[in-house]
Amino acid sequence: MMFTLTLSGIGKHYGETLLFKNISFQVNQGDVLAVTGWNGSGKSTLLRIIAGLAKPSAGQVEMFSNSEPIPREWSRRFVGMVAPALFLYDELTGLENMEFFCRVRASACNRNDCLDIIHRVGLTKDATKMCREYSSGMKQRLKLAQALLHKPPLLLLDEPGSNLDSNGIKVVEEIIFRQKQLGITVIASNEKREVNYADRVINLSE
Repeated sequence: MMFTLTLSGIGKHYGETLLFKNISFQVNQGDVLAVTGWNGSGKSTLLRIIAGLAKPSAGQVEMFSNSEPIPREWSRRFVGMVAPALFLYDELTGLENMEFFCRVRASACNRNDCLDIIHRVGLTKDATKMCREYSSGMKQRLKLAQALLHKPPLLLLDEPGSNLDSNGIKVVEEIIFRQKQLGITVIASNEKREVNYADRVINLSE
């Protein structure tokens, strides 16, 4: 499947406050795009608009599979997202959180699939530990894991290296490298290291 993401004239304002306007770009299979800008410039909001979690004030987001448009009501099936505000259930284990996300997405993944992805992010020995016992870095790894469950062609990463040590950063790098084979990655960050993963950069402050 060849996947394409197109934004046309996207703008967002809250009342009299304008975050950004006229954001237009196209990214294709294998592309990595970085979205940068001052704090408050709307990086996270733009990713939420792409994911279908927020409505733009202007413009249109379109996704295409093999040049065929994907109906907007189906688009979330094609998106995996990591964001600081993503909620994890402290009363569940890491593995149980993953299985919960499988059910919510009505994904075909099973326990072994969950364990495989947990292994990829380096949480194998902590899979049956309660999430409340996870450090902030371990929770970030689990957020990365849940975004990969359904093998999305569009991966949205909002500050993916947040709270991660050097080993965790290598996990992020491996995820981005592998995603190039599957589809598109969009990263919202001002961290130079994360911006350098990208082939193209959109600066919302310009």
